Amino acid sequence: MKMRVAALSVGLAFAAVLSLSAGPKQTMLMNRLGPSQMTLYVANVDGSGEHPLFSSSGFDYNASFSPDGKWIVFTSERNGSGEADLYRVRVDGSGLERLTDDPALDDQAAFSPDGNQVAFVSTRGAHTANIWIMDLRTRKLRNLTGAPALQAAAGKLDGFFRPSWSPDGQWIAFSSDRNFDFKPHEVPQPGWEHPQELSIYIIHPDGHGFRRLTTRAGVSTGSPKWSPDSKRVGFYELPTAHTFAARIYAQGMVTSQIVSVDLSTGARVELTSGPGLKVSPQYLSADKIAYLIKAGPNAGLAFTSGGAGVKGMLRNPAWSPDGNQVVYQKVDFTARPQNQPLYSWDPDMEVQYTDVFPRFSRDGKLAISDIRNLATTAAASISVMNADGSDKKVVFSDKNGAAFVPTWSPDGQWIAFGFGGFFGARETTPAKLMMVRADGSQQSKDLTNGLPNSGFPTWSPDGKQIIYRVWGAGEYGLRVLDLADGSIKTLTRELDNFPAYSPSGDLITFTRRDAKTLDYDIFTMRPDGTNVQRLTTTLGNDSHSSWSPDGKYILWSGGRYGFKDEAPLYDNSFQPFAQIFIMKADGSDQHALTYSRWEDSMPAIVPPTAQKSTLTKRLP
Repeated sequence: MKMRVAALSVGLAFAAVLSLSAGPKQTMLMNRLGPSQMTLYVANVDGSGEHPLFSSSGFDYNASFSPDGKWIVFTSERNGSGEADLYRVRVDGSGLERLTDDPALDDQAAFSPDGNQVAFVSTRGAHTANIWIMDLRTRKLRNLTGAPALQAAAGKLDGFFRPSWSPDGQWIAFSSDRNFDFKPHEVPQPGWEHPQELSIYIIHPDGHGFRRLTTRAGVSTGSPKWSPDSKRVGFYELPTAHTFAARIYAQGMVTSQIVSVDLSTGARVELTSGPGLKVSPQYLSADKIAYLIKAGPNAGLAFTSGGAGVKGMLRNPAWSPDGNQVVYQKVDFTARPQNQPLYSWDPDMEVQYTDVFPRFSRDGKLAISDIRNLATTAAASISVMNADGSDKKVVFSDKNGAAFVPTWSPDGQWIAFGFGGFFGARETTPAKLMMVRADGSQQSKDLTNGLPNSGFPTWSPDGKQIIYRVWGAGEYGLRVLDLADGSIKTLTRELDNFPAYSPSGDLITFTRRDAKTLDYDIFTMRPDGTNVQRLTTTLGNDSHSSWSPDGKYILWSGGRYGFKDEAPLYDNSFQPFAQIFIMKADGSDQHALTYSRWEDSMPAIVPPTAQKSTLTKRLP
């Protein structure tokens, strides 16, 4: 069931990798900021009788009931971690059936009232999220929101999410961030990741009658659901400025409300009050809506009429048509094992998980920052291991700060890194450059004094210099540390970060913020600061660049295709729409390598010196 346009676009991405991977099979390590496991549960509406839908989890999520209550449709990555398709199964867990098999993301399915069709979200074709409709009898597909008149202007967010069919079958409601700007967030503190402003829209299943229901500026509205008489639409509502905080550790400070709007008059009724991040509403009757309180002491399921529901950290609840049962997912953020296989969209490349900031030595040893969850960045150690994750040893650890971005000396004897406070802590917490012996002897020494905040180093291939970034106290940009005499030279003064020397040492790739759009892009320059070239220009942050071992390609993490779901429904995810991209060193032939719904970042190609020792596990 692969659409030609989707197959073509994914094939183009493969073409870029084929030249990279000519010869032996390549292995790419990458970090994925998202759950390590998701398991579907079914329970009675009061929380009793809870049990897993399947005897063993296949990384399943975003489930909903059929109109007759006999089936559950859901998203699963059981074909490979990151590759999401639609399945359906009977409520007792029997009769599992795969509905889609496209390499793109398929997610968030909802049945039509007669049970013969599903509306769902897919990135097939254009890479951005659209609403598609599938006829379950014929398997025919059509893009409901792909018409040019519905698509956003160039350079704007352009996602369509969470379809919901009206009980009378006349309308499909959904949320969309179409025409909202790529811009940095301000809450809980300013940063580069994007907020998301959603509005509720409706459209007839034949594609006519497109109409916007919610229009309040500065307010994000999501997850629409219909009243039993098809006359009202319920949804959650929160300030747009809080949509970043709602998906990270700060979600406990966010308040949203459940609201309904009359389709004919536009009359708005606020159905909840008080604190708490409330999402995922669903009508159980004309005057009763169930919903999820996502965070805080009352986290769990709740009802506008009062009464108790399932409590705890559960996500995406959906109630049966009779209101007697509920299906939801439980999310596990336990760190994935180092080198765990991930789905690869290229048959000539293996993809494996790594902890953050992977860097290889010339002889193929791997150094990483041990953080295990990028959502908590207060502490991190440095570990060294073989490329396949074996023979791991901690070479630096200090609970008083985070050790980020190890970089190897050319002889493999030393590792330099930044130590202190980074990301949100960089404004108030010092950070310095340090170096430590790679043999595990814990012998270390300071390279800078901690002011201004210094980190993200890259060691020159000749071993003479380290380039790093500084931030704060009026000082920004890249600096050059001469290791012979300890002198420091200013290389740039702009908001530059993530420098990385090319293998030959003739170029540096780095991230720079555009002063006009406030977007970050990938640049290169010579080590002396001359010949600055901008390589990416598409809106959506680009960062975390690295070089292929032969220096012919640059890999990075980019957000140009926008969100894949409503931002407040994510957890522990700063940029949930980021994917891995690749381009030639001159910036040409830019293509995506991953197509998951998660935040994929920090790519590193395993060098030929380590290929023989790298795991070559095949995905089932």
